Amino acid sequence: MKTLSAAALLTAAIFAAMPSAYSQVAGQGSAIVTVIPKKGEERVTDITAQQLQLKLNGKETKVGSWVPMRGANDDLEMIVLIDSSARNSLGQQIEDIGNFIKNAPPQAKLALGYMENGVAVLSGPLSTDHGLALQKLHLPGGLPGEGQVYFALSDLAHKWPSNDPLARRIVVMITDGVDVFNPTYDPEDPYVLAAITDSIRARLVVYSIYWHDMGRFDNTGYFQNSGQNLLSEVTQATGGYSFWLGNGEPVSFQPFFQQLSWMLKNQYRLNFVGELKNKAEIQTMNLKVGGAAIKVYFPKQVNLIPTSGE
Repeated sequence: MKTLSAAALLTAAIFAAMPSAYSQVAGQGSAIVTVIPKKGEERVTDITAQQLQLKLNGKETKVGSWVPMRGANDDLEMIVLIDSSARNSLGQQIEDIGNFIKNAPPQAKLALGYMENGVAVLSGPLSTDHGLALQKLHLPGGLPGEGQVYFALSDLAHKWPSNDPLARRIVVMITDGVDVFNPTYDPEDPYVLAAITDSIRARLVVYSIYWHDMGRFDNTGYFQNSGQNLLSEVTQATGGYSFWLGNGEPVSFQPFFQQLSWMLKNQYRLNFVGELKNKAEIQTMNLKVGGAAIKVYFPKQVNLIPTSGE
C-alpha cells in the first residue's frame, strides 16, 4: 500500500483549507417588471407573486417580493435624454416632449439631458419641479456624430444623480441609435454591450423613441435598421421598450408618450435571491406570468450582488 509523502499531505491540506473558486454563495437582486393588460383594456393590472415563474441563468429561482409601483411605493426617477445629433425637424416634437414632462406624475423626479460628444449633459438635478426641466428644453444642435449615444448612456449610468436604492430609474432616449464608431449592425458591438452592462449595474430601465440623426450613416435604410436593432438590444436587456414606425419619422410623439405613461402605471419591483460565484455578476433572467391575458416586459439580464454586500 502506497503512502503519501509529507509534501503531498501538506499540499492537500493547503488546498482543502482554501475556498473553492466555484463555491456558490447567495446573491440578491431586483428588477422592474411591466405587466400591462391586453390591448383595449384600460384596467391597471393586479398580479400576485404566486403567478410568477422566475429563472436566473436557466435555474428556477424563488421570488422574494413583488411590489406594485403605486401609492407610497411610486418612486419614479426619470431622465429624458435627447441626441444632440438629431435633425432640426425634431422641433416638430418639442411640444409633445414638453407636454410629457409637464404631465408626468407630480411626485416623479425628472431631469432633461442631451447627449453631447458621448456625455450625458443634464439640465439640472432630479426634481419634482418639472418646470425646471421644461425651462431647459430646446432644439439640439444637429451636428453629425455629436451624440455618440452609447457612450452617453454609459456616462449617465455612471453618474445617475441620485443614490436612492429603491427608485425606479427610467431613461427615455430620443435618437436613431446609429453607432457612429461601428455603423454596421453588429450584435456584439462593444460600445452597445458596454452600455447594456453599465445600465444593468446602475438599475436603469431604458426606453427609446426613434428619430433620425444628422450624418451620412443616418440617411440609408441599412444603417437606420442597424440603429433600431441596437436600440432594441438595449431596451430589451434592461426591461424597456423601443418606439418606432419603420424607417420613417412619426408625425407625433404623443401616442408613444401615452403608451409609455400607461406602462409606467403598470410596473412592479421584483426582488429575488439567486446563486453566484463569490462576487457580483450579471445573469440572464426569464420570467413568466400565468393566469392573465397580458404583456410582460422584463430585463433579460440582471445584476446580482452577494447578500453580504461585498
